[in-house]
This record gives sequence, C-alpha cells and structure tokens, in this order.
Amino acid sequence: MPRSPLAVLAIAGFASLLLAPVAPAQQVEAEEFVLDNGMTFLLVPRYEEPNTISAGWVAKVGSVNERPGITGISHFFEHMMFKGTTTIGTDDVAADQEFMSRQKEVKDRINELVWSGQYQRYLRGEIEDPWDAANDTQELKLLRAELRDLMEQHREIIVKNQFDQVYTNAGASGMNAFTSNDMTFYFINVPSNKFELWAWMESDRLNDSVFREFYAERDVVHEERRMRLESSPTGELDEQFDAMFWQASPYSWSVIGWPTDLNSYSREQFDAYFNIYYRPNNLVGIVVGDFQPEEVKSQIREYFGRLRRGEKEPPPVVTLEVEQIAEKRMYGECDCQPQVEVRYHSVGFNHRDSFALDILSEVLNGRTGRLYKSMIEGAEIASSAQAFQNSMKYAGYFSFRGEVKGDATPEDLERGWYAELERLKNEPVDEQELQKVKNQVSADSYRRLQRNTALLFQLGMYEAMGEWEYINDAPEKMLAVTPEDLMRVANTYFVPTNRNVAVFTRRAGSTATSNDFPDTIPVEMHDQLRIFLDEVSDYDADSLGKLAEQLEGQMDMVPPAYKPALEYMLQKVKERLAALEGAE
Repeated sequence: MPRSPLAVLAIAGFASLLLAPVAPAQQVEAEEFVLDNGMTFLLVPRYEEPNTISAGWVAKVGSVNERPGITGISHFFEHMMFKGTTTIGTDDVAADQEFMSRQKEVKDRINELVWSGQYQRYLRGEIEDPWDAANDTQELKLLRAELRDLMEQHREIIVKNQFDQVYTNAGASGMNAFTSNDMTFYFINVPSNKFELWAWMESDRLNDSVFREFYAERDVVHEERRMRLESSPTGELDEQFDAMFWQASPYSWSVIGWPTDLNSYSREQFDAYFNIYYRPNNLVGIVVGDFQPEEVKSQIREYFGRLRRGEKEPPPVVTLEVEQIAEKRMYGECDCQPQVEVRYHSVGFNHRDSFALDILSEVLNGRTGRLYKSMIEGAEIASSAQAFQNSMKYAGYFSFRGEVKGDATPEDLERGWYAELERLKNEPVDEQELQKVKNQVSADSYRRLQRNTALLFQLGMYEAMGEWEYINDAPEKMLAVTPEDLMRVANTYFVPTNRNVAVFTRRAGSTATSNDFPDTIPVEMHDQLRIFLDEVSDYDADSLGKLAEQLEGQMDMVPPAYKPALEYMLQKVKERLAALEGAE
C-alpha cells in the first residue's frame, strides 16, 4: 500500500498547516453523535459524490503526549494498527499467539541485557553504541539469532496486508493514516453500501488488534527514520533545531522518535498506552458522504458501542513552553544549497492572534507576495522563500525559511527577512493588498469543502485540536483582521529575544543536491519531495494509480503555499505512470 503523501507531510511536521479556516459563505452542518462509551461521531450527509462515503477516526494522541523513553510510540501505533486482528492477518490463530509470546520473552531478555550490561559498557567508553549488534556479548548474539528465527517462522503464517485486501475487494480505496504532534488519523473511502463493513473492520481493530510483528516492524520504522531524517540533506539538522527551539515543551522531539526509544518499547508499555489513548472516550469518528443518518447511527451503535471505555482518562499535557529570553542560533553543514530559517514562538490553535498571523503569512507568500517580490524576483538572492504560522494544539511558531540563489549567502536572506519585518512593524498593510489576500484565502478555503475527503480531514483535525466548530467560526475572525492587527502581532512576536536562527551552509568538498523544483515550492519540503520521488520510482502501475487518486483528493486540503508541492507530486506520478503504460 503506497504511503499517503499527507502522511509524509505529517511526519515532516506539516499536519497542522492543513488547519486553515473556510469561506464564510458556506456553513458546515455536522451532527454530533455520542455513544454511551464516550466515543464521538461527526456525521455530515452530502450527496455531491453519489454512492461514496469518506470515513475515518481520530485518536487524540500524538508525539506531544509522549515522554522520554517512549518517544515515537504514537507513530509506531500507526504502523501496528494495520497488522490485523485475531480473524484478519493470520492462517493459524493459535500459532500466531504462540509466536508472539515467545518473541516477547526473548526481546524482554535482550532489553534487560542491553539496558544493564551494554549501557554500562557504553558509559565506561568501552563501546560506541549499546544497541549495535557488532558490540553484542555471546549471550546477546544467541538471543538475537533466536528472535530472528522466530520472526522468520512467524511470517510463514502471516497474511500480509489482509486488512487492506478486505477493503479493496469490497471496492474501498485510499486506506491510510498519519501521525502528527497532536493526533493520529485513520481514513478510507468506501462505497455507500459498504459502510457496515467499515464499522465492523474499524471497531474490530480497536477492540481486537493483535499487534503481530511487534518487533519486526521496528526495523521498518528505523528505515523510515533513516530515509526521512538521516538520509535527507537537512533532516537531522532540522530535528536538532526543533530540539533547540522547544526548551520545555514535548514538541521538542520528532514524531518518529529517538532511535534508542524505538528499540526499547516493551509490550507492557505499548498495551498501557493503548488502554489510555485508543479507548473510545479519546476517539472521534467522522462520516461524510452519501448515507442516511439513522441507518448509519444504528450501525455505529452496534459495532462501536461494544468498545470498552478506558479505565484511565488521558492525562493532560501540563508542561508548557517557557518564555524565551535570549536569541538562540544554530550553525550546521550539509550536502545542500545554503539556507536559513528564522523562527519565533507564537501561538497555538484558535488563539486570538493566530488569525492575524495566518493572514500575515499570506501577505508574504505566493508569486504576488512580498517575499517573492523582494528576494526571488527583486534582489534575486533566493531560489525560494516562504513564511508560515504553525498553530499546534498547545503552542505554535512563525517561521521564515529561504534557500540562497547564486552567490548570495544565508546572511543575505536573513537581512532581507528583517527588512520585511521592519515594514510590517512600521507600515500598515495597504487595504487593497489585505483584501486581495483575504479573497484568495476565502476562495481556497471554499474549494476545500467541495470534496468529501477534504471535509473529513478538516472536521477530524479541528475536533482533535479542540473543536470542530472552528470550521464555521474562524472565517469571520480571519476577515476581521485589520492592518493594525498585523502591525501589532509583528511587533509582539518578531522580537530578537524571541528569535531562533538556523544557518545551514554547504559542507566543504560536498556537492549540493540539485534544486530543480519550481520556486513556488517551500524549501522545507524539498527533502521530502526527493524522498517521495525516490519511493515512487519503485511503484507499479496499480500503486501509482492509487497514489494519483489520493493526491487529487488531497489537493484542495492544503494551504495555498503548499499546494504547488502536491501539484508537483501529482505531475511526477502521472509521468511515471505514463512511462510504465507506454512500456507495456
């Protein structure tokens, strides 16, 4: 199953950038339906796409809910929730359970030996990496070999991707999921007459997930981390910049987590996490499309009503970010074109200042925006330059990022950014310029309501962040932003003591990755696009066709600044698909 490009964006930290308000001309009427076990459903019957339902559910859990020792576990859950149930995913239920039990015993013993003896050897300076098999004792070598053998035998009775196959055989499409800092979202499109199948399948995996391949899947996630962070020109630098930026907040680690934590999860920790965050009182179901509400509610009661409420309520996230009192700077070298990011602490989801900051980013972005005119087209010092407000659930930031052009330096871009800030702080944005931005935001937001899938995502994400009614309430607040509001937020947040700067220069002797992306694509997405293009080069025609369908469905969901990236993805997928079909 090809990974959703939306999932790629989410892991890169862009899921919250999809949270943009909608046009005021259209109100979304969602019926809120709550089961006795606490699970909430949002139902939106609409008939523009006949015989199709977009359905999904959101767990209100992401990396912000983790702690040191289990970082990345929310994303790991996303992987494990596709492994099937007692009835889906294996040819032999009894042997399946026996293999999982034996693997657990061996892995628990490996962890004990690594955390004790190997960690002590590491701390004494005797070995470089306590988890590296090259440093294993004889006992560890034997245990690892036993675990590998058990996993190989287990694979013989596993039916790979059976969960997806059941859906595909029933005419469903686009099954996928993503994890962000604040949520984990599972979604699919099903024919209207297969809604009951969806209700059974999804409630069954919430009620009876087996989590087979619990230890083998870590290798998959390690490889994902390698591709998305360690092998990208700026991936690990960006991860360190995040860790520097957030002093206290759990937003300081990446969604994919730290490698040693990924190695260490125990089954007991995993089950405890599930029993807190994947119980119905922490879940929201969303159903959008061609259905009859009373029929759907009856099936929801029958299947999701059997889920048991969690014995423990999810604990609140209590560690808030502290005020930054001094500028922080980071310098790094990479095999990349020199670039700079300037980031400021700002505000979270639905904060009263978030609307002015969103508008401010649109004043700066796009071919008619100030950054393009001053840095790309004007001074010709940047090949790309964007600014964005990222409003997460508990905090947020406003960031400028640019990649140099020609003989320019990151310092040239930084100075150019400060010049733009001075204008914003001291000169009111012209009413005509502001109205043009508002018109464009409204038009793009309205288009995001035209497809079932796009509406599904917005409702689910808004509800996970705080309240789905944001989809209706935010437009008035966006349109009410004044030039004075823009000056006020610019002077409030864009101050030197609140500033974090990352300067990346080309490593001596290295050749920068060629930048052949359109200049409208944000520089922070270049690495993800390169990974994406590498991945799809191995896809067959069927997988490419499904991926093209997903991209087209997500096209109206992203903010204007990020739409060119999805358009570029879709173009490359279609080119690859045409080449395969031509060869055939």
